[in-house]
Amino acid sequence: MSKKFTLIVKYIFLSIISFVSIFPFFWMIISATNNSVDITNGKLIPGSRLMENLNNLLNSDLGFINSLGNSAKISIIATILALLVSSIAGYGFEIFKTPARERLFNLLLLSMMIPFSALMIPLFKIFSSLKNSPISFLGLDTISAIILPTICTAFLIFFFRQNAKSFPKEILEAARIDGVGEVGIFFKIFAPTMKTTYAAAAIITFMHNWNNFLWPLIALQTPSKRTVPLILSALGFSFSPDYGVIMLAIVIATLPTALVFFIMQKHFVAGMTGSIK
Repeated sequence: MSKKFTLIVKYIFLSIISFVSIFPFFWMIISATNNSVDITNGKLIPGSRLMENLNNLLNSDLGFINSLGNSAKISIIATILALLVSSIAGYGFEIFKTPARERLFNLLLLSMMIPFSALMIPLFKIFSSLKNSPISFLGLDTISAIILPTICTAFLIFFFRQNAKSFPKEILEAARIDGVGEVGIFFKIFAPTMKTTYAAAAIITFMHNWNNFLWPLIALQTPSKRTVPLILSALGFSFSPDYGVIMLAIVIATLPTALVFFIMQKHFVAGMTGSIK
């Protein structure tokens, strides 16, 4: 009887926690089908304004569809480059032993303590100077200016190095004896066996770039180049915000990150715990 009672209490507690966690998403989806008056009145049943809200969102002069393309382009390119650069760096820190390796890696970890707000002005000055240079495609108001600061982060390098610790070193030695070069070892042996690590890093990196707000707000000055978070901010700060349109925009903006997570979720936990497959 005591075990049964404990089990019932446990399920009740978990049900309450699940409801509290899911309710904001439920309310967001319901609100996307209602107008501002119904939302402010706390209506919790689906309405009939979904298509009208969608039409208002798509026909607004903010360019929501264009912002989806901009965010997708930035997130996909940044994720691919970040996985490539950070995995190579993490692999190098773990496999190749040099006297200064640990000191350099510790300095890299210390950089994680620097808040982005302290880097904004230096980054702005750097990319401003590139705008009128022969490599102006890397300057302010370009997609490159958003991607470059995110392709090599201390966290991802640390993440890949920690997972590389569990990689069997005997395989590397056997490959070297067989005459395989270091580049071949990385791309043909190391990378394919670290699929779960790459999946976990891809989810983290894609979500970070998709939801990035502060740096795009500073670096992107042309309205047609704005990303989804900037459009959502503009919708919320209009003179008379339409909450139904805002909620629908948030639902649509949430779908890509949710889709990426659900596609890779079975690899996510394994990758975070350092498993190799």
